Amino acid sequence: MKPKSSFLKKHFQNISKSPIVIALGVGLYPLVFYYSRNFGMINSWEQFGYFILLFLLLPTVFFAVLTQVSKLSFAAKWKKYLLPFFSVFLFLFYVKIILYADIQRKIILGIFILSVLVAYFLHKHFKKWIFLQLILAVIGFIGLVPTLLKYLNYSSNWTQQPDNIETVVFKKKPNIYYIQPDGYASFSEMQSDFYQVDNSDFNNFLAENGFKNYSNFRSNYITTISSNSATFMMKHHYYDNGKDYSEMLNARKNIITENPVLSIFKNNGYKTHFITEHPYLMVNRPKVGFNYTNFDYSEIPYISTGFKVKREVFPDLEKAIAAKNEDGNFFFIEIFEPSHVSTTKAASKGKETERKEWIDRLQVANAKIKKMVNLISEKDPEALIMIMADHGGFVGLDYTLQVYTKTSNPEIIYTTFGAMLAIKWPNGEAPEIDSHLKSCVNTFRILFSYLGDDNKYLEHLQEDSSYLILKDGTEAGVYKYIDENGNIIFSKL
Repeated sequence: MKPKSSFLKKHFQNISKSPIVIALGVGLYPLVFYYSRNFGMINSWEQFGYFILLFLLLPTVFFAVLTQVSKLSFAAKWKKYLLPFFSVFLFLFYVKIILYADIQRKIILGIFILSVLVAYFLHKHFKKWIFLQLILAVIGFIGLVPTLLKYLNYSSNWTQQPDNIETVVFKKKPNIYYIQPDGYASFSEMQSDFYQVDNSDFNNFLAENGFKNYSNFRSNYITTISSNSATFMMKHHYYDNGKDYSEMLNARKNIITENPVLSIFKNNGYKTHFITEHPYLMVNRPKVGFNYTNFDYSEIPYISTGFKVKREVFPDLEKAIAAKNEDGNFFFIEIFEPSHVSTTKAASKGKETERKEWIDRLQVANAKIKKMVNLISEKDPEALIMIMADHGGFVGLDYTLQVYTKTSNPEIIYTTFGAMLAIKWPNGEAPEIDSHLKSCVNTFRILFSYLGDDNKYLEHLQEDSSYLILKDGTEAGVYKYIDENGNIIFSKL
């Protein structure tokens, strides 16, 4: 019987000749790294199958073929370089893919040159390179484990309604158009020292078209998916009760697939439409609960943030209105202006330049909204039109990630949460209950109370408070930053 050391030595010697092991070294780390950093955007089984094919199966086939090719006489001269070159090249190329989904020719050229140099000078250390790749994969998987555990232990109890609002029967059935301009600050914030924006032309347009503006309205959360999750569920999620500090698990499913808002509209015979400029809310391919969406999954790459794909919403809205249901329609229309200041410090151009660019995008948003409102007013004059932003514009900050540092500056807090709300009520008659419209989380509950002509649903309004994840300047966690009365507080959950 041979000693174990001989077996391990033999196994070590053969590791650089095994197509399966080489392929695992090439693809496993990029795979687990991508999942650990972007789980919320790629947590569908369809994507998992695609990534297994891309990162593991294709490299295995490739290196199996390459191993056989390298044995042929014409390849003998390059045999010792082929496997190391392609191992380094494909590994770095996969890393590039998960960091930059689009084509980066200069980066690819740099990867090619580096791979040639490594293969030529370090091919004798190929086994060590494979071991390094596998060690990186193990480290990456360790980093992925907490996310997997959160996903497996995720509880949807927070989505349950405290009453029977999902059985509400509408007494009024206007078509509902919900236009969401990303990062559109509240009317009061526009006049603040941070913004100093003269938006009178657009405000006059709203007034002329019968809109009522809600000046001090605000969001409850600061990102599109965290805000919309609370809005469409009509409940606070508190970032999974303080356990979820990054992108919320199941957020897109909560918005696109199933939620009380969609259920209530469908129960009342409404056809539901989702029309968006970018398929940001669809990138992890959730089952679509809307009756109509202007994007098909065949148009959305498997590796994407959703922003490289774009459609103009106006033509799609025009088509959807022409095909609307006679029994009622709900339209969720998402545009991505004026957005917010740059996300990172490295990308920031400084607060003043960021402010000017936000104002430029504001004009783009205003033009789009005007065009849509004019179309709806012409084709559907009895409709209820709601323009509600998902969060503030962060103007006055150098970059958005600054908000994760504790502050007591009220302007920083309100530029983060202050969000626009304007509603065109049918016949210009705003109900008295609109006095409850203070934050996104309660908007649809108030709307359904109005449509069902039943104020009992107002007995279970959520607290109009706003929450933020803090990472610096205090103990990390989820904090209540604004209470239900609009006061700035500092309370850890």
